[in-house]
Parts: sequence; structure tokens; C-alpha cells
Amino acid sequence: MRSFAPWALSLLGATTAVSAADTQSETPSDVVSLTKDTFNDFLAEHELVLAEFFAPWCGHCKALAPKYEEAATELKAKNIPLVKVDCTTEEDVCSEQEVTGYPTLKVFRGPNDAKPYQGARQADTIVSYMVKQSLPAVSAVSQETLEDFKTMDKIVVVGYFSEDDKASTEAYTTFAESQRDNYLFGSANDAAIASAEGVKQPSIVLYKDFDEKKATYNGALEPEALLSWVKTASTPLVGEVGPETYSGYITAGIPLAYIFAESEEERIEFAEKFKPVAEKHKGTINIATIDAKAFGAHAGNLNLDPKKFPAFAIQDPTRNAKYPYDQSKEISAKEVGKFIQDVLDGNVEPSIKSEPIPETQDGSVTVVVAHSYKDLVIDNDKDVLLEFYAPWCGHCKALAPKYDELAEFYAKNKETSSKVTIAKIDATANDVPDSITGFPTIKLFPAGSKDTPVEYSGSRTVEDLANFVKENGKHGVDAMAAQAEAENDQGTDGEAEPSEKSEHDEL
Repeated sequence: MRSFAPWALSLLGATTAVSAADTQSETPSDVVSLTKDTFNDFLAEHELVLAEFFAPWCGHCKALAPKYEEAATELKAKNIPLVKVDCTTEEDVCSEQEVTGYPTLKVFRGPNDAKPYQGARQADTIVSYMVKQSLPAVSAVSQETLEDFKTMDKIVVVGYFSEDDKASTEAYTTFAESQRDNYLFGSANDAAIASAEGVKQPSIVLYKDFDEKKATYNGALEPEALLSWVKTASTPLVGEVGPETYSGYITAGIPLAYIFAESEEERIEFAEKFKPVAEKHKGTINIATIDAKAFGAHAGNLNLDPKKFPAFAIQDPTRNAKYPYDQSKEISAKEVGKFIQDVLDGNVEPSIKSEPIPETQDGSVTVVVAHSYKDLVIDNDKDVLLEFYAPWCGHCKALAPKYDELAEFYAKNKETSSKVTIAKIDATANDVPDSITGFPTIKLFPAGSKDTPVEYSGSRTVEDLANFVKENGKHGVDAMAAQAEAENDQGTDGEAEPSEKSEHDEL
């Protein structure tokens, strides 16, 4: 399955290509190259290691190389080595580590303890991530070390609890363990330190280098409430969307409002003007500027004209909904603020991009578009197998003849065609309510259970797809059996030549 994330692709496409940097550069390097003979020994000798598994021809590896090198130089002083393994020459190592794509980054604590690197592929993020890995989930801080600890990362969280408050300390530590990859946590049990920071025990303070510089939490130490607060408190009132920040914004659980502007001066000006609006809606929507020159193509994903800026749109990832602001209007904080309020109040219908509804269905595969999605997929009593495809997807093109053949099995029989629909939708030209992460994605929407579709993950053969429909559909239609029965009847009636192969036989 080809990875699909329109925004991620647009970001990658917009980044500057690395022309000279190469993972095999002869210049002195702080990244250690490992082989089959040195890999396990090196990991055994170092408590914490970040390893990159790469291929010299990989474009993403070349783009990462200078950033990885920069991070290696900074982390070398902290005794956290960064290493690399060339999978084109060290196939055994990469096979043992189950490397399936390039680059693959893993954090090792010895040869037998590895977990995926979860941070962005930027030098400062790699440094920040690995420093967090080198520290305990919660670092004890004192009056002497607090100020230095606050500056160790962009976001630092410190819990202030009395020494005998075991319940709060335990809850805080458990939360820190679950979020140690994302945030740096400290703890102080001296009441004098809390007093000097202007807080009472128990409380949690998040320190940051923007906006009001710090935020204080005095609520219940419940994981969901704490995480929601940390995410909100660590997000700038008006930040900027980019390769490093997009994932955090899109997984925040609240809508994201984009202000597209082509110049840095414009973005700074918009950020300042929109701060009061962002303050008003803090915790219910995130507002951020975005470089329209570098990432303007993303405006098209939000149903905006990607050639007309400045522009504004709201994206609600939880509902897969988009709300583009009228591009003929001026982007003013006052008027856009009203638009934001209307969207949050449910007074604005989401924008739906759709191809025209086909006047006729010419083939056995039913063509679905956004405006016919509800009727053809959801509001009926049929089991609907739906392929989400992209016209440029090679895997989709390879599947097409098999998918057509599958659809024929159901379409040629009135009994099966009344119970099963084989359909497809171009997910690049139509907004769909489903979360699609790759092409092709195939889902079965069973009759009576349309809200819980079943995603197909088997081999893309006609037989396996038909069995999937039979086993997961409400009607349990066995298309292969129906096809075999039809062929037998045809042979008995003498309507087919004895030497003629059926379509199924030719698979």
C-alpha cells in the first residue's frame, strides 16, 4: 500500500532538496557507521543509541543526512551516539531489525531493546527527543537546578508535590512515563521552591519560551485531563504549521485554523492580530499561520484556491470536515473571528469536494462520488465493498482488472447483485468521511453496520476479496460458489465450448 497523506506529501515536496549531502560522504562525521561485525558490540557498549537504517539511493535519507549529522555533533557532547547502517550492504542487520522502509530510525538501549523513533526528522527535534530518552521519566529538581532544567527543552513540565503526597507523585510519574517521548518532566518536593514559583503544592507548571511563558495546572491528576491540558498549554496562541508541528496540531483532538500568507512579515502581522481570537477560543480550536509559498498546495486540500492568498480555512480532523473562508473577503480578525464562532457553534456546513454524480453506471464497479456517497454506501441494505483509490497509484492500477472481474461475479447474478455492491471512489477528487492512510484502501460496509466498516488487509486476489465479502458481509454472499454454479449450468446446457476457460480459471 502506498502511503498517503496529502499534507505530509506537500510538505515533503516543498522542502529543499539536498544536492550535495549524501549518507556516504567522505567528510569527517560524528555519525558512526556500523556493520554486521560491529553492530551488536557497539550497542552493548553504549546505554543509549539512535540508529538510522538507510539506503544510499533514498531521497529521504539524503534529505535527513545533514540534519542527522548536526544532531550527532551536538549529542556527542552528551555521550549519546548516533549511528547508521547501510541496508544495501548490511542486509542481515536490516533484516534482523525488520527494516521495511528507508530511512528507519530506532532507539536502542542495548542490542535487544529497540523501539521506533517517534520524533520529527529535524536536528533540534532529534536532539530534544534523545535528551528526553537519556533522562529518567521524571527528573528530581532542586532550587539550584530548576532554572537550568527549565531551559533544557522548549516545553518543560514540573510537578510540585509535598514529600508525603505519594498519590499525586505516583499519578504524575505514571503520566510522565506515558509521555516521556513528547515532553520533559521534572519534580520538586520542597515547599520553598513551589512558593518561589508562585504556586502551592500540589500543582503542575508547564514552562515554555513563548506567550505567557508558563501555565499552571491545579486539577485532578487524571491522564486524559492532564494530557489535554499539556497539549493546550504547550501550543502557541497563534503558532505556525510546518513539518515539525503539523502532527501535533492534527492529533490535538480539536479543529485547526490555517492562515495562509506568503511573506514572513504577513504571518507575523496576522499572528499578532489573531492572538485575542486565539485566546478566546483556547482549548477549542488551534490557530496557526502557514507559509503559502512553501506549502500553498495544501490550500487545495482544504477546498481553497491554492493560487489566491492570503486565505483562511478550518480543518476538523476528528470529523474529517473542512471549512474554507470566502476568498473574496478580507482576512480580518474581527470577521474571521465571527466565522470561527459560527463553525464551532455548528452554524456552518462543511465544504464537500465532489466530482459530478455519474449520469449512468457503465461498468460492473459502481462509481461513487462525495455527493452520492451516502446513498450508494451508507443508506441502503446492501453489503458495499468500497475501494478508495488515487488515479496516480500504481497499486490501484494493478488492482483494477481484478476488481472489475470481482464486480462482474456479483453483477451478472440478480441474487448476488441485489445484496452486494462492488464500488470505488477517487479519494483525491472527493471528500470522504473515512480516514484513509494509503492507496488503495478497501473497506466493507456491511448492511445494518455501516458505522463500523471492516478494512481489508489480505492479498488482492479475486478469490480472497470475494471470501472477505462472504465472511464479513451481513448477507454472507458466496460469489465464487455462485460463479462456479453458473459455469456448471452453462457446461451442462452445452452453451460453452469444452476447451474454453472461464475468467476464474485464468487467474
